[in-house]
Amino acid sequence: MNNAREARQMLRAHRYGALCTLSKKFDGHPFGSIAPYLVDHDGSLLILISTLAEHTKNIQYDPRVSLITHNQDSPHIQTQGRITVVGTAQIITDKDKAGERYLRYFPEAQSYFDMHDFSFYRIMPQSLRYIGGFGKIHWIEADSYLVPLYPLIQQENDVISHMNTDHHDTMCHYCQHFHKIEVLHVKMLGIDCDGFDVRADEKILRFNFPEMVLDAQQARHALVAMSREAR
Repeated sequence: MNNAREARQMLRAHRYGALCTLSKKFDGHPFGSIAPYLVDHDGSLLILISTLAEHTKNIQYDPRVSLITHNQDSPHIQTQGRITVVGTAQIITDKDKAGERYLRYFPEAQSYFDMHDFSFYRIMPQSLRYIGGFGKIHWIEADSYLVPLYPLIQQENDVISHMNTDHHDTMCHYCQHFHKIEVLHVKMLGIDCDGFDVRADEKILRFNFPEMVLDAQQARHALVAMSREAR
């Protein structure tokens, strides 16, 4: 697996990061805040933020941003994987389209979504600093990280509906085998070229595909293979 795909998978596995903007109030001084984010199909990041927030004012002043997230599996932070996205943030005009996917992952954000002063912004990466662990440190450029349009983007809702309607038990087996936890309720939230996410009871779990999946047929083969392994 190449470093760009590993970086995307790490970003997709997390939901929060430290968003750094350039302060309008303090003449470009770096300003950090915590922000939920969702990685879109192409690898760009979606954030839902208020016009009243300091980081939104900063983005409107200067769209250059960075966001860092890291693995939290160990207290030894310096040995954990982490990734910093350096890019620009731009407002998304089609709020409803962005919200359909975002709210599956963050249903608690529905009240913010309904407010007029909240908007989606897309962070489009330019470069990424990927640290996969001790001694594994790379700069990754956007042209190798970002994924061009692929059929699964339009087919995602159909795949999700099929899995949630017909394969609840299979997804429970995924959780037990790949994450070593037993769950009562599981629901697929999203699927992309790198893997898929489920809400297992109250926890979101990420499952990575060993190879990139670009359409529903390839997704079916990958999910069936995982089902066989899980049983």
